Amino acid sequence: MDLSDTPSDAEFRARLREWLGKVLPTLPPPPPPDDWPGRRAHDLGWQRTLYDAGYADVHWAASPAVRMIFLEETERAGAPYVGANFVGLLHAGPTIAAEGTTAQRERWLPPILRGEEVWCQGFSEPGAGSDLASLRTRAWRDGDDYVVSGSKIWTSHAEVADWCELLVRTDPAAPRHRGITWLALRMDAPGVTVRPLRTLAGSAEFAEVFLDDVRVPAAHRVGEENDGWRVTMVTLSFERGTAFVGEVVACRRVLGELAREARRNGRWDDPVLRRRLGLLDAEFRALWRLTQWNVSAAAAGGVPGPGGSVFKLRYSHARQELYDAAAEVLGDDALDLDRPWVLDRLSSLSYTIAAGTSQIQRTIVAERILGLPRGR
Repeated sequence: MDLSDTPSDAEFRARLREWLGKVLPTLPPPPPPDDWPGRRAHDLGWQRTLYDAGYADVHWAASPAVRMIFLEETERAGAPYVGANFVGLLHAGPTIAAEGTTAQRERWLPPILRGEEVWCQGFSEPGAGSDLASLRTRAWRDGDDYVVSGSKIWTSHAEVADWCELLVRTDPAAPRHRGITWLALRMDAPGVTVRPLRTLAGSAEFAEVFLDDVRVPAAHRVGEENDGWRVTMVTLSFERGTAFVGEVVACRRVLGELAREARRNGRWDDPVLRRRLGLLDAEFRALWRLTQWNVSAAAAGGVPGPGGSVFKLRYSHARQELYDAAAEVLGDDALDLDRPWVLDRLSSLSYTIAAGTSQIQRTIVAERILGLPRGR
């Protein structure tokens, strides 16, 4: 595979780099981590800036090469991440583009791209995390609406979201995977209650969501009734296959910063640490190539395949190893929450759980890629 820039790709890279150099110094500073209304406004503002410059749909419409260049250059330049927009841009939006009706695509996709609406993900429940198919949030049809009751947990950015991609059980008598439906829920609908959750790192980007006889128009169902598990697999394919792309670039940048800090504080003299950082460099280079392959495969087929689980499995552990190495570089300062990388180390602990646990990813790889029989 030729991974070098074509002349048109090189022109795009140069143009993007020049634009970033002009616009980034004009952006307001990001708000404090715990100011979620402020972070919502900041992230939507950045998305609107991208939209006005013609870069808003790069996650959806661009070629794999252009998309990778965009992610490389924005991360290297220190541009804002998608932030509160990540569910809409990287999960719900691509799912609606792939599975929604024409009316649904026209209603929901433009506001996401223009930075006007934020989405959250209502999948996990207190008793249905890794075993998502055991979800119990109930929905029943009443005329032109579904009536929904139940609860969700670990709902990212629920307190500042306008919409939620919501999984509900519409046929409790059907086999577990066949009675689920994918709905788009307005977060200001009567009967929706949001309670933020505070993480180990002290942030509150997750929430519990309680649903008490909430009415959702049937027109907001994406896919057919009871076909929500298949639609969910589309969503999870995007989440595991392409949503972490920018983070690989960020990890490679952090690795370089760790090497520079180790040289500064004398820990570079430790050959074991140097070997560890070298192995991580090789790991993230390999993950970047796998990322390129996954993005190319998604462009060819429209939806990422099970190879995304290979990436997600290895990336989750590599990220934890990276920040464990950061603690080794920092020494005693690894206990200082004000030092770089310390909070990132805490948040990295969640990566082997979020977006499907490592155990779930191993099962997907075993069954769908290696063709091993299902366990009994």
